[in-house]
Amino acid sequence: MIPVAVSPVRIEAFLDPRLSRWMWLVKWFLAIPHYIVLFFLWIAFSFVTVVAFFAILFTARYPRALFDFNVGVMRWNWRVAYYAHAALGTDRYPPFTLAEVPDYPAHFDVVYPERLSRGLVLVKWWLLAIPQYIVVGMFVGDWGWGGMDCWHGGGLVFYLSFVAVIILAFTGRYPVHLFDFLLGLARWVARVGAYAALMTDAYPPFRLDMGAQASPPAETRAPAGGPDR
Repeated sequence: MIPVAVSPVRIEAFLDPRLSRWMWLVKWFLAIPHYIVLFFLWIAFSFVTVVAFFAILFTARYPRALFDFNVGVMRWNWRVAYYAHAALGTDRYPPFTLAEVPDYPAHFDVVYPERLSRGLVLVKWWLLAIPQYIVVGMFVGDWGWGGMDCWHGGGLVFYLSFVAVIILAFTGRYPVHLFDFLLGLARWVARVGAYAALMTDAYPPFRLDMGAQASPPAETRAPAGGPDR
């Protein structure tokens, strides 16, 4: 059996055992303050990514402070998405912070790469990622704010989340198998997002890693060089 490479991108979420049957109807409204903050954070994310592009091109390194900021933006976005529209698996309001919150039921992280390819930075975010963009477009409907907010479109994630909460409303139970599938889609989208944002040279695999908790992030980066073979 060929071992499965561990992704440097970690995305996790845990389903609340006692979800409200009807709170999902207003979560999008309650999350409006987060949407306002994220709008400006994604603008900053775009500028930071441009700076990181030139830093990688000339030094083969992603400046750590910039990297941590962008991971924080994606982490914040994932918590809000998980609460309000992508899975709706928790009734706990997302915190206003870029930092990891250990007791919140949604988590996101990317292993910091010590070095990145200078050549790949020129092509991976557009040419190499085109097949992934097509797949992710079906998942999320569009590529969203600033090219990276991948959770507010009308794609497969949105419709499956809607099915899940309709079942919740009528049965009082969130369908676990559907939750696991949604988390697999979210991990796929997150891996592509991190790759397009120049945060890793590990090409996103064409696979679903379903379930609440993925494997722990890789201690070292996967070899650079494009798609898995």
